[in-house]
Amino acid sequence: MYFRFAADGTLLLHLAFILFALFGGALAVRWRWMPLVHLPVAAWALFVELTGRICPLTYIENDFRIRAGQSGYTESFVEHYLLDVIYPSGLTREVQFELAAAVVVINIAIYFWLFLRRPTQHREA
Repeated sequence: MYFRFAADGTLLLHLAFILFALFGGALAVRWRWMPLVHLPVAAWALFVELTGRICPLTYIENDFRIRAGQSGYTESFVEHYLLDVIYPSGLTREVQFELAAAVVVINIAIYFWLFLRRPTQHREA
């Protein structure tokens, strides 16, 4: 039972990681140091998608599921949980490149918006 909870917790952590990779830059509105944490996470997500690798969290979740007596899965987190919702036809290299592009485009938009929001400093002579 503990391994099932651990697997479900890893699944939630994985989902949080993906959401943070996509939208974490927006947290810089509140915490100016957030890009120091977010940009490496977004870079990792980009790397995983561009190289076709499977995230280590997938292996960890599978290990917990197998120890809990459940079956693991061989595909990535996105393929197993989200692919049928987002891309019913299946994950291809082209789709992985599209996912990588989404990470880049969303984050560029967020950081551009943050750049435009920053206060301008006026100096009086």
